[in-house]
Amino acid sequence: MATAAAAAAVSSPAAQRAGAAARRGFVTFGGGAAHSSPALRSGRGFSGEGPFHSPGLISAGYWGGVRTHVAAVEQTVAKDATKLEAPVVIVTGASRGIGKAVALALGKAGCKILVNYARSSKEAEDVSKEIEAAGGEAITFGGDVSKEADVESMMKAALDKWGTIDVLVNNAGITRDTLLMRMKKSQWQDVIDLNLTGVFLCTQAATKVMMKKKKGRIINIASVVGLTGNVGQANYSAAKAGVIGFTKTVAREYASRNIIVNAIAPGYIASDMTAELGDELLKKLATTIPLGRLGDPEEIAGLVEFLALNPAASYITGQFRSPFNIRTAHEKACPLLPPQLHTSDKQRRRRSEAEAHLHRDVTSEDDVAAADYVRRAGPGQRRLRMREILRCRSGYSGRPVPD
Repeated sequence: MATAAAAAAVSSPAAQRAGAAARRGFVTFGGGAAHSSPALRSGRGFSGEGPFHSPGLISAGYWGGVRTHVAAVEQTVAKDATKLEAPVVIVTGASRGIGKAVALALGKAGCKILVNYARSSKEAEDVSKEIEAAGGEAITFGGDVSKEADVESMMKAALDKWGTIDVLVNNAGITRDTLLMRMKKSQWQDVIDLNLTGVFLCTQAATKVMMKKKKGRIINIASVVGLTGNVGQANYSAAKAGVIGFTKTVAREYASRNIIVNAIAPGYIASDMTAELGDELLKKLATTIPLGRLGDPEEIAGLVEFLALNPAASYITGQFRSPFNIRTAHEKACPLLPPQLHTSDKQRRRRSEAEAHLHRDVTSEDDVAAADYVRRAGPGQRRLRMREILRCRSGYSGRPVPD
């Protein structure tokens, strides 16, 4: 008799409706179909008949099993839905620095990540494993984004694996720092090819997929030097300025297809690239930053995650963001050449002495005016203006003028 009653409960329309809702992932216990069938309610439907002498024991045990099964089905459906809806993201230059932080942040947020690298295969594999350890999906792809064939192969790898591309983060970049008068054409071209042409090639390839689905997000990693310029980085500054202009144009062209394109122009970020500047210069640079420190890659990754995934960013396009307001602080700073740009210790010492003379005590109006006079000059005139001021000062101070 107990078996017949249980079978009747399972075959009842209410139970069938509950099962269908569970398969759709919409079941909530305690309401709807769960209350519509008295036979399924705990403590009712049996009254100690047969071998079971505790009222409601059979129905409670049976309903407990149904509830456990429905919960398992609901969890599976939710997990499958998450896998189907998880955005597919390509991050270029993702084996270290900002790219690594971005890949990890988006991977841990549930995205499927293609980790692109050029040479650092081991580091890229480590990033992929860390994403998978956090429950995400990731694959690695070694390729030079300045080469069209490599870019096409990279896009194909993502499409073969996941069938679509939702987000592109153009992060790959290099530096070849030197003064313009010493810069070789190959140093100029290498930086332009990777930092600017690479952004063009990846964006052009990814938007072909995004246009078909009329949806997509692109985030380009530029740099504050694309806004302010920097001594010894004519190639890098030109490339990053180009990325900002490129971002604004592409955003206009693809807005009607619901593809949003934005750029981030970080200031000085703690990475392998900035580590090459040396501890002494990094300390000086930190004094020009309002927060008094270099940024962390994870802080940039948080902004990328917002622009890539957050619904609140769906109305932001053609914009660039410069974290830490480095621009104002940078403009206030006297230009400093990176140590590797000096050809000798003697030149380094002379430069240091000149800066010490100019910034010895910025307390009087004359000193402030002198500093402004130097800052307003063009890059080729600052050194001359500094020497002019120092010669005037040496006339009444008795201090020697550094050569």
